[in-house]
Amino acid sequence: MTSTSETGLGRVTPVVDPRRCEGKTDCAQVCPYDVFDVRRLTDAERQALPLLSRVKLAVHGGRQAFVARPEQCHACGLCVNACPERAIRLLRV
Repeated sequence: MTSTSETGLGRVTPVVDPRRCEGKTDCAQVCPYDVFDVRRLTDAERQALPLLSRVKLAVHGGRQAFVARPEQCHACGLCVNACPERAIRLLRV
């Protein structure tokens, strides 16, 4: 049986930089653990971004990746490697 310490489960969480993410869904497609959702930002989420990021967001359809189920992350790093904007990093919890 594989232990939690061997899988990284619960020890690491992915973090998406909203200023870099263009919502291309690569992370969600490659993640075998269904950690990510890609959706349109709410008005409040959009307004919290700097102006340049809001412009970039509008150009790319107003969508971004979100870490919806961080507890399911196994720290495999596939999302980090798949992200064309380098908007994802793994942090120890």
